[in-house]
Amino acid sequence: MCGKQPAAGQPLVGRRILVTRRLEQSKTLADGLRSLGAEVVVVPAIEVALPEDPGPLDRALADLGGLDWLIFTSANAVAAVADRIRVLGVGDEDLRSVRVASVGPSTSRAFVERFGGRPVDLEPAGDYQATGLAAALLAEPGGVAGLRFLLPTSDRAGDRLTVPLRRQGAQVTVVVAYRTLPAPGLASRLRGLAGEIDLVCLASPSAASAVAAAWPGPLEGLKAAVIGDETGAAARAAGMYVEVVARPSTAAGLIAAISGLTPPP
Repeated sequence: MCGKQPAAGQPLVGRRILVTRRLEQSKTLADGLRSLGAEVVVVPAIEVALPEDPGPLDRALADLGGLDWLIFTSANAVAAVADRIRVLGVGDEDLRSVRVASVGPSTSRAFVERFGGRPVDLEPAGDYQATGLAAALLAEPGGVAGLRFLLPTSDRAGDRLTVPLRRQGAQVTVVVAYRTLPAPGLASRLRGLAGEIDLVCLASPSAASAVAAAWPGPLEGLKAAVIGDETGAAARAAGMYVEVVARPSTAAGLIAAISGLTPPP
């Protein structure tokens, strides 16, 4: 979008940016972009729902005491497991007996908040993606062969974490902890934004798919800034142009990547 010229400390003046995270997760990103001068439009692309069949998750959580590792790749998974544990009445001693791995800082914070202040046992040093978490687990003393892992995830999760663990002999159980669905009324909320948005921020493959299905104009003209390589792949597959990928894969990393873009004319 054309408009004001960027000022010192506000490199995003003149840019109109669409943030598609859920409202409770969008504040850090939206506020950070606004502080750099951007006009931010927040339209959540997805909502989270319970699994169609919670049985597999319930059975897996009932067996927490027999696990070596519980792995979380999103704050949504943390919330889904915490809610289900409360419903099932799983004992604290079972949770204390299992080590917990998190994909990155926001997921770790969610775990600390939902599980009584307990810190996670493992988080990647900087690559906050499935591949980084897999590498961190594989680097643990003694390796992963023969160890039992539980990965509660979304109904759209990929296998970039499970494949390397299983190749090294780990026993990985994957269960759907939550489903991601397009937000109700998404198409109507996006109507009129085609040609008016400089950049769309996407934090998950499901958000990329939802926006692509509801976008009111040609996707070839839609530029995306994404958190994570899997999200970038989904955006490209949908026909968007991925202008930046956050490094690291956090809201702060995305803000930093966007702030380095060439100012609009």
